[in-house]
Amino acid sequence: MSGPTKIEWADFTWSPVTGCTKVSAGCAHYYAERQAKRFAGRAGYPAEHPFAVTLHPERLDEPLHWRKPRRIFVCSMSDLFHPDVDDGFIADVWTVLDACEQHRFLILTKRPERMASLTGIGDAGKLWRLPNVWLGTSVEDQSTADERIPNLLRCPAAVRFVSYEPALGPVDFGDNLVYLCGPTCTEAGLGINWVIAAGESGPNARPCYLEWIRSVVGQCRRAGVPVFVKQLGRFPSSNQPEGTFWEPLWADKACTKLSGRYAPYGGLAHKGGNPADWPEDLRVQEYPNAYG
Repeated sequence: MSGPTKIEWADFTWSPVTGCTKVSAGCAHYYAERQAKRFAGRAGYPAEHPFAVTLHPERLDEPLHWRKPRRIFVCSMSDLFHPDVDDGFIADVWTVLDACEQHRFLILTKRPERMASLTGIGDAGKLWRLPNVWLGTSVEDQSTADERIPNLLRCPAAVRFVSYEPALGPVDFGDNLVYLCGPTCTEAGLGINWVIAAGESGPNARPCYLEWIRSVVGQCRRAGVPVFVKQLGRFPSSNQPEGTFWEPLWADKACTKLSGRYAPYGGLAHKGGNPADWPEDLRVQEYPNAYG
């Protein structure tokens, strides 16, 4: 579905495609699949297989009616570059992006090799660089970072970003982080210009060690690259043998105590608590200074 979102780094979502298939460990507890099952048989989700990849051409023109500038997450319930989404439909999406220069569109994929084949420098790309489109890839550990980031770097974009979520292992970005400093910057278009970091939330969440997040924040700081710590996850761990950063005090799975307050099950407790209670060095939510 499209509309306002609670995703911390976006204002709106737009879903011309829904449904996906798992490609790595980071997909194991994908929130979109849980949500699709709740909408089975309605809101455009097939009754029998609600998370099957489904194209929604009737939604293509939605951003054309949104006059107020927005930061829009494209296909939050899917992956635009899934192999079941044909090139022609992706080109139709691109045409809409091109016509909505007032918005910033953020496209996140776990399949950056296909994104690169359609947009990539030196490739016979069918898509074109747009100043209002940010292209990103998701990684969860070093192996997925090593596999996906080189393909992301082949894609020309106003901003290239990495979503390190869910964080399931440490990630070293090496020399791929590059400060994006404006339209006259000689390094424009090179490297990764923004990083989002987050632990896993929701049912069956896996622990996130705070040192993994802290390391990424430090790497971004040294490179002058903005970083957005979205959440610490349901079970943020101090990475010390003695226990977790917050002792999860589950009372019949109804609530958990966080800094003297109780949060409903499924609320802040699933995301690592209130950011005001996080370690000070992790309270970072920055955006890149994108340019045209």
